[in-house]
Amino acid sequence: MRIVQAVFGVFHHFGLAAELNQRGHLQCVYSTFPWQRLKRESIPHDKVKTFPWIHTPHLLLGRRGWLSPWADDQLGLLNAILFDEWTARVIPSCDAFIGISGAGLKTGRLVQQRGGRYICDRGSTHIRYQDELVTDELKRWGSVRRSCDPRDIEREEQQYETADLVTVPSSHSRKTFIQMGIPAEKVKTIPYGINLTNFFPDGVVPEDRFEVLYVGAVGLRKGVPYVLQAFAKLKHPNKRLRIIGDMLDNFRAVLPTLPQENVEFMGRMARSEVRKAMSSSHVMVLPSIEEGLALVQSEALACGCPVIATTNTGAEDLFTDGVEGFILPIRDVDGMVDRMQQLADDPELRAKMSDAGLARVQSMGGWSTYGDQWESLLHTLTGK
Repeated sequence: MRIVQAVFGVFHHFGLAAELNQRGHLQCVYSTFPWQRLKRESIPHDKVKTFPWIHTPHLLLGRRGWLSPWADDQLGLLNAILFDEWTARVIPSCDAFIGISGAGLKTGRLVQQRGGRYICDRGSTHIRYQDELVTDELKRWGSVRRSCDPRDIEREEQQYETADLVTVPSSHSRKTFIQMGIPAEKVKTIPYGINLTNFFPDGVVPEDRFEVLYVGAVGLRKGVPYVLQAFAKLKHPNKRLRIIGDMLDNFRAVLPTLPQENVEFMGRMARSEVRKAMSSSHVMVLPSIEEGLALVQSEALACGCPVIATTNTGAEDLFTDGVEGFILPIRDVDGMVDRMQQLADDPELRAKMSDAGLARVQSMGGWSTYGDQWESLLHTLTGK
């Protein structure tokens, strides 16, 4: 088979590209990142093609706070359209084209016209479902901005309709597509692989205090205010909440209204430091309002750290409620307090969940399993 991929940046697509390349199927992968950033991804240079002219300056300007919401939307849409037009001009004949959602509409149609198959790979929930849920969350905290640009929603829904197949990483994501009217047979779930090479127990959980951890973008979509509220209600004489990740503007605006005692904002950290933080925490809390499949959950379990997550993180595809961690509805502050309190008061329960989490991730397989599932799907779809 001859497979071509297109992705904004990296995401999980370069993990997939590595698996397809090992199996002799990868023709090339297109990205909006420059080669200088992509060369660490272990894909041969001749199989990586880049279009960094919009995305790279967009990211740099955004990180410096030099973009208004309007300019941010305009550059995001421009990047998606021009990247798609460029891939359509340069893409070779192939058996299947896998385009991350938001990219690849024109390219996917071209591949279909040539007799190939087009797969829209969505790493999250249905975009209209996402927009409605996250926009509601933003309003709860006083924001008047809509979650998604309506033009992005229109483009993505055209991709869902055009594609031969839509792939998603979790049962939760698949449910939202069916809920929004996409035929069930058109939506395929392929959970991401677990990288046990980079995540493993690498530290000691302290006995003299209770360590709670959050890892991810620090924003309203991730439900971070709720973990702060829950942690404030946790009864323990020596507790600490560490928050690892870049703080987004929408969260920074509401932070003064939230409890922050015994909370440390660590910012972005190297992978090795995240691993050590996971290994030395009693629990990681992931209170996300909307996700596809949050990989930090499996990474935490691989470090022996139990997880408290919402139903909207894809957690049900990774672990069992009450065994390796706990799964709660979104915005359930009292539920988070109760589960954290159980782990704080019962070290034996925490140890059992830690052992169960390690056993679970070790039995689930890594990126090789992910590659096997994709290879099987592609053989079926292309007939080759």
